[in-house]
Amino acid sequence: MNICNFFSSPIGLGHVTRDIAIVNNLKDISVNFVTGSGAAKILKKLDYKVEDVYNPPSFNVKDGILNNQTKWLWNYYQYYKNCKNISEKILEKNNLNLIISDEDFASLNVAQNLKIPNILITDVLETKFTKGIVSFIERKMNKSMMNVIKNCDIVIIPEEGDDQDNIKRVGPIVRKINYSREELREKFSFNKITILISIGGTNAGLFLIDKAIKAILKINQDIEIIVVSGPAISKKFLNVKNLGFIDNLHELIFASDLIISLAGKSTIDEAKAYGIPGIFIPIKDHFEQENNAKLEGFIFEDVNRLETLILEKLEQKRNKINTNGARLASEIIKKIIKEKSNS
Repeated sequence: MNICNFFSSPIGLGHVTRDIAIVNNLKDISVNFVTGSGAAKILKKLDYKVEDVYNPPSFNVKDGILNNQTKWLWNYYQYYKNCKNISEKILEKNNLNLIISDEDFASLNVAQNLKIPNILITDVLETKFTKGIVSFIERKMNKSMMNVIKNCDIVIIPEEGDDQDNIKRVGPIVRKINYSREELREKFSFNKITILISIGGTNAGLFLIDKAIKAILKINQDIEIIVVSGPAISKKFLNVKNLGFIDNLHELIFASDLIISLAGKSTIDEAKAYGIPGIFIPIKDHFEQENNAKLEGFIFEDVNRLETLILEKLEQKRNKINTNGARLASEIIKKIIKEKSNS
């Protein structure tokens, strides 16, 4: 049996959820995940093979605004070096046909040095966290990242668009749902208008939970509020159903009438694929989330007009989008494994 290691970035939960969608299509390949934090917890709950070895840095977010980006960039650099040492030990002791990385550039760097075939999954081709004089450090890191991307066998991007050089665009990568919406609503006992609030794998979205609950309670309707606060927040919220940390957010999204979330790409893609209206508020000055939110028509300041947006979105028609991203990504991976095995 072909064997590969899947290095999944544990910064947030969006990487690992789309990776699960891909691996579910790799039935004849033995996959061992390497990650950490909440991502490792999800994989363990789902009985995947996982090495829980990464300890990602936390964003310093206050009232929804990313603070001290320079310090975060420095912490990320230290984290990158630690990941490089960890992945080097893992890759040197295993005889692998392939490694797959979802935005874990440390493992890619090591794999390329060891001449191990490698595939990158990413929706970010450069970072833009810092401004001013310190941004030269980030530019240097981006240059190094671009060199790694260039040397990948294949780069899979979960967006629509044309292929280019080693880049393959497959469209959104989302988890498959095996139940109807009605079956899921019965499973979760959703009997009212249901609004889901989700903030991913960190505590950075605590501000959004508080703001969203207040806005919903101001609306004089019979609405059930579901809060998925993730692995980093233990607080229980009043007047809601607290679900904490779960491994089936995609099913809850499909069963809901509206999702309010931070602007992580995987959550946005799942909501769109399942046809569920969404409100996506970015962390301010988090370039990736701000770009994702902008594409959906949102900005950080929309957090102050949630009541209006909620009423608008509850009237919005469902528009389910068919996507084959997970299947297409898995076919690319299988083809590379076959080519490398025969060479």
